[in-house]
Amino acid sequence: MKIPVFNVLISPDTFYRTVINEKESLKIPCLIVLAAAIIGGIYAYLVGGLTGKLMGNLMPGLSTIIEISTLIGAFIAIFVIWVVITAVFYGLSCLFKGQGSFKRCLEMTGYGYLPQVIGSVITLVAAFVYVPKVVVPEVSAAALQDPQQVQEVIKALMQQPAMVELTQITAVISIVFLLWSANSWIFGMRYARGLSMRNAAICVGVPVIIYVLYMAYSIAGV
Repeated sequence: MKIPVFNVLISPDTFYRTVINEKESLKIPCLIVLAAAIIGGIYAYLVGGLTGKLMGNLMPGLSTIIEISTLIGAFIAIFVIWVVITAVFYGLSCLFKGQGSFKRCLEMTGYGYLPQVIGSVITLVAAFVYVPKVVVPEVSAAALQDPQQVQEVIKALMQQPAMVELTQITAVISIVFLLWSANSWIFGMRYARGLSMRNAAICVGVPVIIYVLYMAYSIAGV
């Protein structure tokens, strides 16, 4: 690569203008998304461990199963989201007669994940700080047989001050770094699909703004 990948953080226009003249390659974008997936998986493991401890009395080994399942699910989800985001951008760009392969769009979107890797590191640090402060209530195996009681206990767990603060901090950080990624994706889509700056901003901005509004609503509801 002729230009350092970290330039996508500070000079996305220059970065993508250079990359578009190189051969399509998903190697570095995959590594970036892999980093996000690993960090996201660890975060999910820490938070999912709280539910695992809560449900541990239901059957032997259930706690471990929940923790591992949460980790794997979060890991895979990052890659699925990468493809879905690219598909949404690609589909919207078709409305503006965009030209360029889906693989090129996937490449550009992968580079744009770099800000979210940074955000994931920050949320992981927050999890290490707040998760130990959450007190998991002891619930008998008999109580865990009642779906209503389980729902009430999980609700109480999520409403603990440390858990509420972690949820809010994570949401705010996610929004900030998503917007940073979105700024990068606009330039990426501009060059990957041969769009005007305005049309690229629409393709990226509309779905991102919708998601940000949803996240903001979620924070307000915590």
